Amino acid sequence: MNTNRRQFIKLSAFATSLFAFNKSKASEVITNASKEQIKPIVISTWRFGVEANAEAWKILSNKGRALDAVEAGVKIPEADPKERSVGYGGRPDRDGRVTLDACIMDDYANIGSVGCLEHIVHPISVARAVMEKTPHTMLVGEGALDFALSQGFKKENLLVKESEEEWKEWLKTSKYKPIANIENHDTIGMVALDMNGNLSGACTTSGMAFKMHGRIGDSPIIGAGLFVDNEVGAATATGHGEEVMRIVGSHTVVELMRQGLAPEEACRKAVERIISIAKRKNKPLDELQIGFIAINKKGGHGAYCLQKGFNYAVYSPEINNQLIDAKHIL
Repeated sequence: MNTNRRQFIKLSAFATSLFAFNKSKASEVITNASKEQIKPIVISTWRFGVEANAEAWKILSNKGRALDAVEAGVKIPEADPKERSVGYGGRPDRDGRVTLDACIMDDYANIGSVGCLEHIVHPISVARAVMEKTPHTMLVGEGALDFALSQGFKKENLLVKESEEEWKEWLKTSKYKPIANIENHDTIGMVALDMNGNLSGACTTSGMAFKMHGRIGDSPIIGAGLFVDNEVGAATATGHGEEVMRIVGSHTVVELMRQGLAPEEACRKAVERIISIAKRKNKPLDELQIGFIAINKKGGHGAYCLQKGFNYAVYSPEINNQLIDAKHIL
């Protein structure tokens, strides 16, 4: 082999190794930059989302997991006896019984849910226990209560004096016509992105005021009241659960984000589908309220609702736990 050929081979080998080194370093820089760009965010429905977000933020700002954050966050309104739509203090059904629904979903697509659960202040924690400690994804009624008690949850009376008085007043007419933005949202939904870039969500409610005993809405239904896809985003719903279930609302929002829509636009499209169905059924739109909130994998957020009156809370490094009025169609 002549001298020129040996020199050419050496130079080629050096160039190849240099390229491989630079490619490795470039990949490392990109990876580190991506990690640096991940900023936590938590959003939740309605005015009580502000206090809920504050609790969730304690975990997110300390590099905690989104799953722990959303559970801790929604437990705040669950335990507040002044709240008439969530947990302890929630309005009862037409038989005077407070029944609770909740679900939770993490970044691994693990899910847990409870429906028509009585006597337990924190149904969201029971839902998480279903997810982590049983081979099932949903427990309801007496079975859910038995399981909760076996896990050490305390049995309590959830019907506070104020809610009982409202129920007794309602019994005078027994007219079931929920008022938009008051009796027909009855939910806190929360979704969060943590510093590791992982998503989780939680949804919990006492359901429609003065509903038929046994009624379950969208809130504990994975895909309807809540859905998380760690590759795409997360969404949760509030409002008239029967309408949300017709389009598997939260799953629809996430799938629209998968197709490239921004969170706000995805929420709008889901609301438009509900309107289309309601019109075909000749259902008066002014009696309904539907709202969706969503975040995507990059931390973008958005919301949309049917009619004026729905708001949601946002907490991120840029937005210090603000309550935002959602855009509406009507």
